[in-house]
Amino acid sequence: MNDIEKIMRMAPVIPVLVIEDVSEARAIAEALVAGGLNVLEVTLRTEGALEVIKRMNLVKGAIVGAGTVTNKNQLEDALAAGAEFIVSPGLTEPLGNAAIKSGIPFLPGVANAGDIMRGMDMGLDHFKFFPATASGGIPALKALSAPFYECKFCPTGGISYETAPSWLDLDPVLCVGGSWVAPKGASPAEIERLASEAASLGA
Repeated sequence: MNDIEKIMRMAPVIPVLVIEDVSEARAIAEALVAGGLNVLEVTLRTEGALEVIKRMNLVKGAIVGAGTVTNKNQLEDALAAGAEFIVSPGLTEPLGNAAIKSGIPFLPGVANAGDIMRGMDMGLDHFKFFPATASGGIPALKALSAPFYECKFCPTGGISYETAPSWLDLDPVLCVGGSWVAPKGASPAEIERLASEAASLGA
């Protein structure tokens, strides 16, 4: 089992986090970990995202990665901030080669057969299926996973607590990504409750 697979198997849901207020980072991470979700994806969609990664890394039990990584410079910044894994919305050779060279667990985004074949040519077989719902949903992933039977996936994009179980029932799906576990403005208590519900999906 490679390192990215270990991370993907730690919980059924990886929270996809867009955090505007850096001061909230630690409390959000503590609530998610307390609820049973210890793998946290901090998207690089906000100015303070790298600082959020640093602060969340202080939380015991949290495994903090960087998401929405689209180029080598962002990869280097994320590594410097202490990211323990990297998630990208798509896959380019420059980014893929840089991530592989760094040795960091890497989960690149794919949406079609060509994307998967490009990744496999680079020696990758674990992917984020993104945007999952907009790319054809479960029927599309079922169709793709037949010829690429050796690949494992983390569908992300448009997935909710209600739809997650149907994705998790698919053999090649190890986990799903979801933003619903830490909605904007939610209190730590509410986030912990949502995380606990999400964590139970893998039971």
